[in-house]
Amino acid sequence: MLRNTVKTIIKRMLTGFFTFCAKKRAAFIGPNTKVNAHSSFTSNTYIGTNCHFNGMEIGGKGKVVIGNNFHSGKECMIITQNHNYEGEAIPYDNTFVVKEIVIKDNVWLGSRVIVLGGVTIGEGAIIQAGSVVVSDIPNYAIAGGHPAKVFSSRNAEHYEKLKAENKFI
Repeated sequence: MLRNTVKTIIKRMLTGFFTFCAKKRAAFIGPNTKVNAHSSFTSNTYIGTNCHFNGMEIGGKGKVVIGNNFHSGKECMIITQNHNYEGEAIPYDNTFVVKEIVIKDNVWLGSRVIVLGGVTIGEGAIIQAGSVVVSDIPNYAIAGGHPAKVFSSRNAEHYEKLKAENKFI
């Protein structure tokens, strides 16, 4: 019993520390957001209310907007810039292509998901663990793979009912 209590206290302390560090780095983090594992954010990151991060690395100079009630699995990456392979040298020059990423409300990324620049992930979407998102994902979609493709979708009527009842974790 004591061992579990100690583990719970340590977990809460680490979450508090990781959340504090995230608030120092990101441009904006809404209330009730928790960073439960080591994560890195950029100064161009805007995070909504009641989000949960379990190990996220956001890199690049592009803007990242994450909506409310977002959840991520472990070891996810959001990459907003890439080397310019159309520049003045091969395989790439010393300039970058920078693109914005938008993740709308109530999105869940499984563990080890990678999201690349120029992508919008629609409201209520679920991205399967290990996927690479290279193009837009529509609202309510369930997508996965390399590259991520939509293979199913949530029941929109049920989703909207839960949303109207404020049934958020």
